[in-house]
Amino acid sequence: MTDCYSFKIKMEINRKQLISKRCHFTLGLMCLFVLSADAYECPDTCKCNDRTVICAGTEQIKLPLEVPRRTQTLTLNRNNISVLTERAFSANGTDMELLTLSLEDNNIREIKSCAFCGLPRLLSLELSYNRLMVVNPDAFCGLGQLRNLYLSNTLMASGASQLQSALSTDSLCNLQTLDLSGNHLKSIPLNRFGNLNLTTLILTNNSIATLDKRDLQKFNEFKEIRVNLSQNPFECKCDKLKEFYDWLKNSRQCIDLETLKCAQPEEKKDIPLVKVCKPQDLGSYVLLGIVLALIGVVFLMVLYLNRRGIKRWLNNIREACRDQMEVYHYRYEQDSDPRLANVAV
Repeated sequence: MTDCYSFKIKMEINRKQLISKRCHFTLGLMCLFVLSADAYECPDTCKCNDRTVICAGTEQIKLPLEVPRRTQTLTLNRNNISVLTERAFSANGTDMELLTLSLEDNNIREIKSCAFCGLPRLLSLELSYNRLMVVNPDAFCGLGQLRNLYLSNTLMASGASQLQSALSTDSLCNLQTLDLSGNHLKSIPLNRFGNLNLTTLILTNNSIATLDKRDLQKFNEFKEIRVNLSQNPFECKCDKLKEFYDWLKNSRQCIDLETLKCAQPEEKKDIPLVKVCKPQDLGSYVLLGIVLALIGVVFLMVLYLNRRGIKRWLNNIREACRDQMEVYHYRYEQDSDPRLANVAV
């Protein structure tokens, strides 16, 4: 009995050891899987801290960049990256966990199609102080969670014209803040605002003289948006400013209204826009136009009703002028000098 009991105890110990080994093996496999998923080490020219990677001013960055998959903040400022290639931040097609990506002051000239694919969780993208000339229509594809896009002082003329189609897609359906300041824009490069779900649109320090009817209609359709318009060269001619002025005063969508100043004409330069054209001044142009139109109609009616009398009066004047001219002609013939006639002969 003792031997049988000892055998059972040994069997139980062996079973527990086997289970323990299996658990350790499973745990090892899991660790190996985690390590393989985050296999990329910190690049030599970068600084890595927890889930933050900073590679600034090295000019040795090559895309696609390999960083730990669990990285949430990636800063690549001042690295002279001229072209953002396809999946530029997602090596080997692996989706990254990035939440913030900064590419400020990199002399970026072109963003290719699907450049940010593989960053499905990205919330903030900084592209300011570059020289964008080419923006592919699918440049922002795969950024369905993006909330903030900064494009300050970065658009060349060709890039600004191409940006419109890149922003018109549904790829940025959750975008809330769009910074387009300092880009010499004369109009807003957006076909519509609703597809972006915008709440803040920054248009400061551009070349906007006024907002046309289409832009104002877009703002009126999308009430949630708030706009910054300061440091633009506004043309303060009250007859052309009425709709824009009405929108500024009534919509409350321009959050820096008090800082808007006139640039043209010269006599109104640097005067606050809200003080240039008062509502009664704007309305007076309409009233004046109506009064002049009524005067013109009355004048035409008087001419029409007195057309026969006017015709008779004109005929009398013509006859009187003709009689007077005949008198002058007769006197000229009577008073002509005979010696002048001889000389003429």
